[in-house]
Amino acid sequence: MALSLMEFMERAGVTELAWGHPDPRFLPVRALRAAADRALRRYGPGALGYGRSAGPPPLIEMVRSRLAKVDARSPAADEVVITAGSSQGLDQIATLLMDPGDVALVEAPTYHLAIKLLRDHPVQLVPVPSDGRGLRVDAVAEAIRRVRADGGRPRILYTVPTFNNPTGLSLSGRRRRELVALAERESVLIVEDDAYRELSYDGPPPPSLWSMGRPGTVIRLGTFSKSIAPGLRVGYMTADAPTISRFADGGLLDSGGGISHFTGLVVAEYFRAGDYVRDVERLRAAYRKRRDRMLGALERHMPKGTRWTRPAGGYFIWVTLPPRFDTREEQPAAVRHGIGFAHGRTFFGDTPGGAQSLRLAFSRYPPATLEKAVRRLAASLQSRSTRRSG
Repeated sequence: MALSLMEFMERAGVTELAWGHPDPRFLPVRALRAAADRALRRYGPGALGYGRSAGPPPLIEMVRSRLAKVDARSPAADEVVITAGSSQGLDQIATLLMDPGDVALVEAPTYHLAIKLLRDHPVQLVPVPSDGRGLRVDAVAEAIRRVRADGGRPRILYTVPTFNNPTGLSLSGRRRRELVALAERESVLIVEDDAYRELSYDGPPPPSLWSMGRPGTVIRLGTFSKSIAPGLRVGYMTADAPTISRFADGGLLDSGGGISHFTGLVVAEYFRAGDYVRDVERLRAAYRKRRDRMLGALERHMPKGTRWTRPAGGYFIWVTLPPRFDTREEQPAAVRHGIGFAHGRTFFGDTPGGAQSLRLAFSRYPPATLEKAVRRLAASLQSRSTRRSG
């Protein structure tokens, strides 16, 4: 059997809204080819040798320059380390900063593969509920108290506070301040997954938790998977200088000569030429249209009593059906109607939640296809509901 080149698997006749992937037509093949050529011309063999453990300086300067424009503050050069994306950064945090038996507080719902990744380590996961304004800070405080009362050590809190995956929501400004203050008081490290910062559709994104916290309170995970291309496997962490040194001096980065040295230089050239800023603006405009079309389609077609989020950025809309539905049970019928989605339980791990909810991604398909997909989803739900009532 031939091996598949790509992770994405599209079933015949099915619009796959479960996948949070970019539209292949948006991937900048020509611009990156030119950037790779420029990197090789500029650096010669230096582009292909073992790199600096913290990452290539041109890329670190690019990260600093860009965050000065899209966040509340820019990191110093020694507050950045280059990663192979957010997942590799999170894995390194669990490897280097957590001990066996430590507790990771995880917002619920949250990015399901972060749950899977943390389960690869000998740590305990404790869910913390969120609501329509994001992670509940009072619930975080209660979870910390409960873990300590049971003799545990709450080491990190993993959260996606800006354009959350799966809900699309952003933590309110007040809660951001309260959460950072709580983490400082309780000495719990916030791990902020900031993957969608560049994909802001209704104005500037909110300030990162990292930009608000004292040194040592927050590690922010950034990535170019959403703003350029996921196949690059290039991202970054921002944290206080001693924490960055812990990662840069660790065995993984020291033995490999840094992460993604050549591709990091390619990204820096892509930015230097002005391609990054121009293409991000194009992505924002295109994804904004797709978000708006999907929101309109939900309004036009979904059953009475259905609710959904209205994200100001990111890839996803979180839909909650009336109580008579269970989205996991609805999946097979939806596929027969030509629509795939991610059911809500996926994003709660082993804890109860999400039975009536589902995640829809508007990133991969054009607006007209999204309209048809939502119409098919509504038809599938209506058909199942009619049969049950009959």
